[in-house]
Amino acid sequence: MAKSLRAATVAIIGRSLPTCRRCRKATSTGPWRRAARRSPISTTWPSTPRQPPASPPPRSDRRPQKFRRSPRRAHGAPSPWGLYRGGAAGHSPDAGIHIMTETTESLGSAHAPHVRIVGAVSAAHFVSHYYIILLAPLMPFVRAEYGVTYTEIGFAFAAFNVVSAALQTPAGFIVDRVGARPLLIGGLLLGAFAFIAAGLIDSFWVFVAMFAVAGIGNTVYHPADYAMLSQHVPARSIGQAFSVHTFAGMLGSAVAPFSLLLMQDFWGWRGAFVGAGILGIAVAALLAMTGEGPVTPHSRQAAAPDQSAWSLLFSAPIVLNLVFFMLIAITNAGLSNYSVVALGVLHGTPVATANTALTGFLLLSAIGVLMGGLLVARTSRHGLVTALGLAATGVFTFIVGEVDFGAVMLVVAMSLAGLAAGIISPSRDMIVREVTPPGSFGKVFGFVTTGFNIGGIIAPLIFGPLMDHGSPRLVFLVVAVLSMLTILTVLTRRRPLTQNE
Repeated sequence: MAKSLRAATVAIIGRSLPTCRRCRKATSTGPWRRAARRSPISTTWPSTPRQPPASPPPRSDRRPQKFRRSPRRAHGAPSPWGLYRGGAAGHSPDAGIHIMTETTESLGSAHAPHVRIVGAVSAAHFVSHYYIILLAPLMPFVRAEYGVTYTEIGFAFAAFNVVSAALQTPAGFIVDRVGARPLLIGGLLLGAFAFIAAGLIDSFWVFVAMFAVAGIGNTVYHPADYAMLSQHVPARSIGQAFSVHTFAGMLGSAVAPFSLLLMQDFWGWRGAFVGAGILGIAVAALLAMTGEGPVTPHSRQAAAPDQSAWSLLFSAPIVLNLVFFMLIAITNAGLSNYSVVALGVLHGTPVATANTALTGFLLLSAIGVLMGGLLVARTSRHGLVTALGLAATGVFTFIVGEVDFGAVMLVVAMSLAGLAAGIISPSRDMIVREVTPPGSFGKVFGFVTTGFNIGGIIAPLIFGPLMDHGSPRLVFLVVAVLSMLTILTVLTRRRPLTQNE
């Protein structure tokens, strides 16, 4: 009873009951007992609580003091003895309850807005990767429908990627001026309606044009996503937010082939395109219903003028990040697109075994992204984490190319390379964030993630000729060397920039 009474009192008034000098247990005498009998959580106390001893007057004035009744105080005003109807000095009667409510809000609803924003932005990233994969599994059906060649189908891929690469940086400028949320919603809707139209029209060249329109919608995802996360997620949680965001994109790429082929079985390839468009509209509606949430203090500054913004983008730290993203895209494309055929030619690895090893690489990459999110919350040395991950990726890739493993060891080695490649993703994003001045997240992330598009264009020009000239071992060697070269872009001294630089 004493313990429960002490706990209730502490919760209400912020201090404990008086204790017995002998047994050190809480007592419940006098006004305390009467209050406890009323209610264990009552905030109404006796009107005349016991008065503490008055402090002695100064030595120069030791005359007796006449005690008189204090004038009536306003509700909740400070009391000379520290208690006034259940509150600590200077607090209202509901002060204790208010403190508990405030704590609950800080642990619950204060976190809820940025959690909802991370969920909505990650859903948009899921859709963006889903749309990137959209045509690949449906290509045979589209080709048969229109009677075109694979080269002509390639015009749709080219239109999508060229428009995305050309307009992503300008989209970042618009994000910083207009705001990330409305532009992200607009990009989702534009891509959704473009793919719905592509599934309904009968002209192949209009089909290609719709992929160009979808490429315009694709330009907003990276600048808007990273800008929203940087503006609304507290610094202590931003690493985990980046990891969830990246994982959602990888999940979209993984889910797309199966779900698109399933829709094709029921409604044909046109129905699959329409279904993909409906997915984009649904996520846009989810994002529209998600509140803005509080803005973190460091992101309240206005964006820099255009002339200083361009000088920012071409400053050494930002250009290093662009090269960093480009090299990562080349190495990932080399392993994802060419490892299966290279293993078959180099070691005579069966296609099923090589595909299992590639699956292990992709699966462990996704798991590594989540592990990297936990890691960035425990260290601020993101450059070191990235360097170690790149080194591990290079070493395992080199070993795969040089050693003719059995099936099990091949899968293990490729999986470990994927794990190392995935762990660096959140640290990679944190490195960019550290050198980005407030108000410039959209343009900087839009600029550096253009490296993904550039790397995707360069990779086939490197690895395709290597395979054509019968040098599959060089595929793994080039990936290993580029991984080591990428470390130089990370370990180069980086200094956070200000708006005036």
